[in-house]
Amino acid sequence: MVVDKRAKKEVFEWVEAIVIAVLLALVIKTFVIEIFQVEGHSMYPTLEDGERLVVNKFIYRFKEPQRGDIIIFKYPADPDYDYIKRVIAVENDVIEIKNGKVYLNNKLLQEDYIKEPTSGRFGPEKVPEDHFFVMGDNRNNSKDSRFPGVGFVPYENLKGKAVFVIWPLNKIGPIN
Repeated sequence: MVVDKRAKKEVFEWVEAIVIAVLLALVIKTFVIEIFQVEGHSMYPTLEDGERLVVNKFIYRFKEPQRGDIIIFKYPADPDYDYIKRVIAVENDVIEIKNGKVYLNNKLLQEDYIKEPTSGRFGPEKVPEDHFFVMGDNRNNSKDSRFPGVGFVPYENLKGKAVFVIWPLNKIGPIN
């Protein structure tokens, strides 16, 4: 059987294009963006169970996480799992929870994204260097930095910032 040189060249070009596309996709997923699915209700009402988000994985190579950022990080007690929470305090901040309210550096934190007072008590505790303190927006249904399995999250566990909802279609838009 004789294989036409043009056909051989065309097959090679297709294989080359597919290999380049796969490599490019891997680089983008590893270093640039990733799609993340919300599991659970700890970020309600901001995010809901089943929503799919675009996560910016390179932003924190250029700047530190800011208070209020919604982030994805490796769960400290088991790094095979990813968590999504809001950054409440960064290194050297003092965090305290009392009487249903969160205090940051001895000032009441204004939180229009939660729907009920925060139960329990925490602190006052200073966030260690190279760590941050996170909480879910659904405070009374969130396993977050108040719990020993999470605790103060080290920067090295940070995966990225949630920036955009892409699913369901009626929720498409930037995350505030």
